[in-house]
Amino acid sequence: PPCYRCGKALGPVESIQEHPRDGGRLLIGYSRGLVVLWEQNTRVVQHLFLGNQQLESLAWEQSGKSIVSSHSDGGYMVWAVSGAGQRTQQPVMSTIPYGPFPCKAISKILWRTCDSGNPFIIFNGGMPRASYGDRHCVSVLQGQTLATLDFTSRVIDFFTVQSSEATEGGFENPHALVVLVEEELVAIDLQTPGWPTIPAPYLAPLHSSAITCSCHVSNVPLKLWERIVSAGEQQSPRLSSAAWPIDGGKNLAQEPTQRGLLLTGHEDGTVRFWDASGVSLKPLYKLGTASIFQTDCEHNDSLNQAGEEEWPPFRKVGCFDPYSDDPRLGVQKIALCKYTAKMVVAGTAGQVLVMELSDEKSEHAVSVATVDLLQDREGFTWKGHDRLAPRNGPLPFAPGFQPSVLVQCVPPAAVTAVTLHSEWNLVAFGTSHGFGLFDYYRRNPVLARCTLHPNDSLAMEGPLSRVKSLKKSLRQSFRRIRKSRVSGKKRLNASSPSSKVQEANAQLAEQVGPPEVEMTPVQRRIEPRSADDSLSGVVRCLYFADTFLRDGETHPPSLGKAPKLRLDISGIASCVFTKHGQGFYLISPSEFERFSLSARNVTEPLCRLEVTRLQDTSCLRGPALGPAPCRGCSPQPSPPHGSPGSPEEHLAAFSPGSIDSPNSSMENPLDTTGDITVEEVKDFLASSEEAERNLRNASEDEARPAGILIK
Repeated sequence: PPCYRCGKALGPVESIQEHPRDGGRLLIGYSRGLVVLWEQNTRVVQHLFLGNQQLESLAWEQSGKSIVSSHSDGGYMVWAVSGAGQRTQQPVMSTIPYGPFPCKAISKILWRTCDSGNPFIIFNGGMPRASYGDRHCVSVLQGQTLATLDFTSRVIDFFTVQSSEATEGGFENPHALVVLVEEELVAIDLQTPGWPTIPAPYLAPLHSSAITCSCHVSNVPLKLWERIVSAGEQQSPRLSSAAWPIDGGKNLAQEPTQRGLLLTGHEDGTVRFWDASGVSLKPLYKLGTASIFQTDCEHNDSLNQAGEEEWPPFRKVGCFDPYSDDPRLGVQKIALCKYTAKMVVAGTAGQVLVMELSDEKSEHAVSVATVDLLQDREGFTWKGHDRLAPRNGPLPFAPGFQPSVLVQCVPPAAVTAVTLHSEWNLVAFGTSHGFGLFDYYRRNPVLARCTLHPNDSLAMEGPLSRVKSLKKSLRQSFRRIRKSRVSGKKRLNASSPSSKVQEANAQLAEQVGPPEVEMTPVQRRIEPRSADDSLSGVVRCLYFADTFLRDGETHPPSLGKAPKLRLDISGIASCVFTKHGQGFYLISPSEFERFSLSARNVTEPLCRLEVTRLQDTSCLRGPALGPAPCRGCSPQPSPPHGSPGSPEEHLAAFSPGSIDSPNSSMENPLDTTGDITVEEVKDFLASSEEAERNLRNASEDEARPAGILIK
């Protein structure tokens, strides 16, 4: 229109949407607000929608009779699509869901029809700018029902899942909403009242809270495994009866020969149990320790619960929660006895919890004991954080691991080593000050040893003290810089009238300042710290053994402290080994890398994804189409005439042979990357004639499954 040709340009194209029932008609939306319905076959504009608000996204209604547009002011509009050659200046409906105050833009919107009459309108953004502009939300609206799904990381994209078969009346009837955020993948059940979350069978975020330690347990007994799984199911009852909406593929890997548990400790005081028997990690059970101590966690949890009168009606979704109410809750060490179901969890504030697995909920008090690792040694004063105060009286505990004893180390430094011997009813723990031995059956300390060197003054300073020292050094550096600038100005402006005043002020600042803030520039050499200057008293590892310690005739129970290794520490702290030559280590805060040092025990993905499509001349074809491999793919021999071959037979052609086999590809790995060359194009054209003859014999509508092998 002429009014759009003058002044401002149309702006960039913000959205292109294909007609749901006619692929030749395209809906094109421009940033300034103009929306064009373009007929691709006749190359004419069928309809113009003259919007005057900055456009963000477009969506079709299933029948193609209406469209919905979202805008930068946090609102959306519904437009009617009428005959050809018409212009629409006003929408059928326009609303700002979270108005009337200024709102952020709705970056994406979906419209899904339902046979109940009220469609689903799902959009991202649109929050009130001043109050909730920093929230990451996806809103679901159906009729008068509105839910504001509140995520803790940025929303990347979302889509709905509906049946591929058309229903009577052409309704879409979506049964699930899948939202991809930066840190996790979340599915919402749209058929159950309340729209609950569907538990994810995979891709659960490892770092829902920052990982602080990990532990692996191999060959877990079946009874213990079932008890842990049962506790996890009772802990998180499934609010949704719907299955995970994403399916497909066939797992070709063999069943694991043993059950493996990976335990991860987190900054918020939780321990998460993962099924590490196969390729992917599956969450089984979550243990929390914050409820044992007096913290502010319960206040923040109550703030996350949406009240009846709260607007917008926020609902926290997903399990990624990177915020910790108290860093002292962080889990530093874990030990689990798979035979007696006893476990020890040790934390940042010197807390050591002895726990036992119970199949029933209970309410009991937790015994508290204190172990002084300094042994009244003089000359040492703890300057770090305080201990966590335990709750008094009986506490309720859900089925699962329940604490029986709390051992508090003094000083309350982070626990650096822990070991458990359930047959002897002993637990040993170590910090930067020493190590202790505790009998959790009799609730009495057995042994305490201080490992501090007289020069280990740093061991008595917690993280807060070191931060204060760093701030003090920075403050002194800035004062030296400020003084050097004042001195420079004095030299440059010696003849100015104000130079004498500035000089007097500088001298006054020097006289008033404390003696420790000397402004002389100092150059320091950075040298490796000696053994006396480092934390030589840190206990890195403890181990129970029944060995010949005193003589060659008797072998009493003994506790060993590992020798000092000048390496144990930030680079390899996350690495844990299994008893079958495998291991885990964090390659990022959210990813575990699994590796194997054994050629016999290797855990790797092996699966097949079958898709239905028309036959073509690509390399993923049936053998009847003839050999026309792409670069890097080896042609497979065709089966006998009349024998199409089963998927398992096709799989056998891809499966690796024995390492000692002459056909082994261990020394010649296939390279499936690279550009297409002219020679490859000629070879492909030469084989296309034979492929066309085979295609003529097949019906145009015939579909065959094509396989994608993942190994």
